[in-house]
Amino acid sequence: MTDEPITQQDEESPEVDELGALQAERDELFDRLQRLAAEFDNFRKRAAREQGEVLKRANERLVKELLPVLDDLGRALDAAEEHQEAQLEEGVRLVQRSLASLLEREGLAEIETDGKFDPHVHEALLTQPSELEEGSVLEVIQKGYRLGDRVLRPARVVVSAALPAPADEGDAA
Repeated sequence: MTDEPITQQDEESPEVDELGALQAERDELFDRLQRLAAEFDNFRKRAAREQGEVLKRANERLVKELLPVLDDLGRALDAAEEHQEAQLEEGVRLVQRSLASLLEREGLAEIETDGKFDPHVHEALLTQPSELEEGSVLEVIQKGYRLGDRVLRPARVVVSAALPAPADEGDAA
């Protein structure tokens, strides 16, 4: 056995190597993280651009389908200039049917207003005493519509309230 003195450098060498390796690994991971962040940012921007294009194309398709409705409305206005009331009414009805049909194809549906008041799809504007069951829809002020499962506009309705109790004649003394 030799009694060579152990130098401080020999003792620290494994720790220094380990520290260097950890720093290199940290630098590599940091670099990968930066690249991943940049890739994600590019993905987010590309997805936003693509979504805008899809929306633009969807609007273009809807507008293209509305053009015949616009034509029908123009014909109705031409008939109005000639004071042909029957043709005007027919033209306006044609426009209304055409537009309703187009919107139905796109998933629009009228909200049912027969029966009980439903706060999820109806908006009560007034209550009115009635012989009908309390909470029944008496009158529709403005139609409501759904697009798929989503309520676009609730139906505005008048709701029945209980009739006031008749006053007893014996109490009026």
